[in-house]
Amino acid sequence: MSSSLKTSPGQNIRELLQSGEVIAALDWFTREADAITREHIEICSIPASPFQETARAEYLRDKFLELDLTEVEIDAEGNTIGLLKGNSLKPLIVVSAHLDTVFPPGTDFTVRRDGDILLAPGISDDGCGLAAVVAIARAFRKNNINTAGSVLFVCTVGEEGEGNLRGVRHLFTKSRWAKRVDAFLSFDGPGIDRITNRALGSRRYRVELHGTGGHSWGDFGIPNPVHALGRAIARLAAYPAPLEPRTTFNVGRIAGGTSVNAIPTSASMEVDLRSADDAELRRIDAYFRRTLGQSVDEENGERRTGDATLDVQLKLIGERPSGETSPESMIVELAQEATSLLGREARLDQSSTDSNLPISIGIPAITLGAGGTSGSSHTLDEWYDPRDRDMSLKRGFLLILGMVGTPK
Repeated sequence: MSSSLKTSPGQNIRELLQSGEVIAALDWFTREADAITREHIEICSIPASPFQETARAEYLRDKFLELDLTEVEIDAEGNTIGLLKGNSLKPLIVVSAHLDTVFPPGTDFTVRRDGDILLAPGISDDGCGLAAVVAIARAFRKNNINTAGSVLFVCTVGEEGEGNLRGVRHLFTKSRWAKRVDAFLSFDGPGIDRITNRALGSRRYRVELHGTGGHSWGDFGIPNPVHALGRAIARLAAYPAPLEPRTTFNVGRIAGGTSVNAIPTSASMEVDLRSADDAELRRIDAYFRRTLGQSVDEENGERRTGDATLDVQLKLIGERPSGETSPESMIVELAQEATSLLGREARLDQSSTDSNLPISIGIPAITLGAGGTSGSSHTLDEWYDPRDRDMSLKRGFLLILGMVGTPK
């Protein structure tokens, strides 16, 4: 029995399900459900704040070594990498999840249990994805599943926030694997029906305003950086964001000032702009930059004679490319077929994930849910329910095996 990137997806998956070794591997995910959850808890208990993913990366490196993967390393950007080598390096599919969370240093990452529910910052995003990567690598090894092509397991840094996809960007532009990958699969968050084949583009800015500051009474009239930001935020909030194509904006952080009766010397904010359509993203981006200038000009325009104007610093801190992996591509069709054969209805969607980068450079890429359910993502109350997690792991396993094939 053999399969390849050119095999009919339906035939490919059905042939795999006729193999006793593959059936045993699928059953393994169900039998090992509790062990997978324990591994999940271990991973998420290791702090992984933005740009501080090293401890978690080292833990995953040790797991890859235990599983006898080859080419195991933490690369120059901080990604953890391990190769499951088949008969050939072609085709080569990357299977990934991201190491980082959105939570700052000092966050308590201790995992608590409430019955079946796991509670911890990052327990779903992307703790369940990392658990999926380890579980799938282990399923290949424990069940002695040989492959025609090869699987590169990668745990990436910098997927969240200001990380700006730095891990996957390095993988595809600077690493020794950059020109060798044929397809890309990431696990991010929960669920089994979702297949993210469209990349949601975004642009993120940090705005900093600096002035002379002064006393709120005696120096009234000096340009106030907070007031200028307030004008800009009000204008952004009034933007007529279309529902179709869906377009969003958010001021996620604002800071400045030292006292209620002091005109601040500086103020800053961070802004996230997203759209399902490139043209609309460019439109809201241009609107934001234009109205920021207008807001600062207005604040400066009301200053007293001789007062200094505000200094503006606008920095692009994140830019995620958009694009689409065709619904007719092998990887999408295999994911749909595997979902269907497991009794679920596949749903194509659009989101911002590590897949954005490979999609933008023409590499077939999708992101899947890692099973289970979750809520309160990106908050300290984040939770994850691992029940039925095995369904998604089976789906991912079948998809990967369908892509790399089995030896003749």
